[in-house]
Amino acid sequence: MSQAGPFPAGSAAAGNELSPAQRSKIRRLSQQSEPSPGEDAGELNIIPYLDIITNILVFVLATVSVTFLTQLDTQPPSLGGSRVKQAPNPDALNLSVLITDKGVAFKTGFGSISTGCEGAGAGITVPMNGDAYDADSIKRCARKLKSEAGNGKFEDETQVTVTASRDIEYRHVIEVLDALRGDQQGELFPEFHLGVAK
Repeated sequence: MSQAGPFPAGSAAAGNELSPAQRSKIRRLSQQSEPSPGEDAGELNIIPYLDIITNILVFVLATVSVTFLTQLDTQPPSLGGSRVKQAPNPDALNLSVLITDKGVAFKTGFGSISTGCEGAGAGITVPMNGDAYDADSIKRCARKLKSEAGNGKFEDETQVTVTASRDIEYRHVIEVLDALRGDQQGELFPEFHLGVAK
């Protein structure tokens, strides 16, 4: 009679093979388990972050106000030119326009233009028309100075110096500049220099 060992009969240590159920259980326990979809080790899910950034960009682009700018071609005085200051041409019109809260005053190289653009004299050349500047009267006076003053010798002049009082809104300056650029007959004074009110 053989002596029984520490292992029960039928076990692998006793020299017997494992049963199919035991082998299946050992195989199942020794396999690596797949991580769940939200538990991928070492990977950062940035899709929600990109969704938020995309939505913010779309919102910002939709709410940005679009500004349309009007470009006015000017020729500002050049810096670093000759140190000798050239005197104004005495035979030129040398038109200057002053925009005030009472209207527009014209001045030439021969003196100030009177009210109504009737000749030399003091006063506001084109008074305010209610609360607005009278663009048609400004065009008529500029045309009269360009073609009639000096018997038409100022027809080739295109420059004007425009100065505005400190309390004048920028939109009124643009209205006067547009009126001085031209009329139905053609070009008036499209090249302007902006003066500084003292």
